[in-house]
Amino acid sequence: QVQLVESGGGLVQAGGSLRLSCLASGRTFSRYAMGWFRQAPGKERDFVAAISWGAGSTYYADSVKGRFTISRDKAKNTVFLQMASLKPEDTAVYYCAGHISGSVSMATSYGYWGQGTQVTVSS
Repeated sequence: QVQLVESGGGLVQAGGSLRLSCLASGRTFSRYAMGWFRQAPGKERDFVAAISWGAGSTYYADSVKGRFTISRDKAKNTVFLQMASLKPEDTAVYYCAGHISGSVSMATSYGYWGQGTQVTVSS
């Protein structure tokens, strides 16, 4: 059984930082791109960042570029999302996902999803 488990969410003040982690188990994702998406109440699930299987390529939504950093530790089957300079509009449930095929910025390109972790940024 494939599992993606996110952790690291919480409540933080605007301007603060958080680091999200996503531990993959049940299969090795070292040869798959991984992504982070987020979903605010009443809104669609939006792309945040993605990283290639070799970690040589990273991709970011314009809204987080320069503030968020995605990385991975293949030996530990873990993907990270370091978030800095957080804004109230970053408040959402953040999901880790395993890429299957297609554009890494499209949720439909991912076949494996975690349960999500809540990030709340207060003003």
